[in-house]
Amino acid sequence: MFRWIIVLAGLAAVVALFVLPGRATKTSYVNGLPPYTELPGREFIFERDCYIFKLKDAPSDWPFVGDHARVGDLPETVDSKLVGTELPTVRLLDTVRVGDRFKIASVRRDQHGSEVKVTFELLFTDEAARKYPRVDATWIMDHAPEQTGKAPSILADYAVPRRDR
Repeated sequence: MFRWIIVLAGLAAVVALFVLPGRATKTSYVNGLPPYTELPGREFIFERDCYIFKLKDAPSDWPFVGDHARVGDLPETVDSKLVGTELPTVRLLDTVRVGDRFKIASVRRDQHGSEVKVTFELLFTDEAARKYPRVDATWIMDHAPEQTGKAPSILADYAVPRRDR
């Protein structure tokens, strides 16, 4: 009987050491690596109303920003009266309006197994006035350039670079 307990404990240790770490997401900040060095600090202006939200089945460090066109579970129209609503897969936290400004705070690389995704952490320029001043831009980004080793970008339909005046 004691031998079986030792065998099971050994098997559990092997699973814990080799299988479980492969399921974890490894996050690293790549702000200083090419091709991302020019991105942190760049300022943008929203061109579309969006929601700030959390996905119930996707834990994240920061809430996401996006709209129904990119995240089908969000309401079709952005309405601040819906903030606080719990939908089946989404919790609505706040809204973003056309003209709101943000800057890219960090470039983050998430690796889960063989899947690698680069995303931006955005910081609103009026951060003191916001309940959620930092958000994850995953849903408003063009990730296609990543396939060729280039930096992803913010979709122009959602935000445009701010021009110094």
